[in-house]
Amino acid sequence: MFEYLKGMVTAVMPSYIVVDVAGVGYRIITANPFAFTEQQVATVYVEQIVRDNEQTLYGFQTLDEKTLFQKLLAVSGIGPKSALAILASSDHTGLVQAIVNDDVTFLTKFPGIGKKTAQQIILDLQNKVDELPFQTQMDQFELDVPKPKAGSDLDEALQALEALGYAKKDLKRIEKQLQTEALADTAAYVSAGLKLLQ
Repeated sequence: MFEYLKGMVTAVMPSYIVVDVAGVGYRIITANPFAFTEQQVATVYVEQIVRDNEQTLYGFQTLDEKTLFQKLLAVSGIGPKSALAILASSDHTGLVQAIVNDDVTFLTKFPGIGKKTAQQIILDLQNKVDELPFQTQMDQFELDVPKPKAGSDLDEALQALEALGYAKKDLKRIEKQLQTEALADTAAYVSAGLKLLQ
């Protein structure tokens, strides 16, 4: 089992990145692939999940994110896709507060999380709050790379949100609001989009 991979990011797609480690390209599904940049050397904490005939790597920028992902997977009814959708929100402290405060409404704003699943998250994790990481370092990687024009950043952000499971009609609804914002990069648009979708 892998703990982390360190290598060159060779591709950034809407739902995954490819990291070259010693000449081997690892496809790693991440909550926000656009937080990475091509040709960036990155350390990606990974969780390997083996099901049937498939091995999948899920990647995270911090060990705290990986820990939170593992805790979410332990909840009945939560799969990797739902856990990633929850992690895509940068408000991890808000997530923990929602668990502590029995805030089902907050949890049902994530794609794939209905009322029953939200209640199950609270039930399974409420007594484990002390084990949950409270802070993440979403802006850990500061990059000095040329920024693409806002239109392509917004398009990439919308693709990433769709890959996380948000409906096209919801994305159309927030697209106009995001077009009025002059944000720095795709990751900023993803973060702003997640806030509008909640």
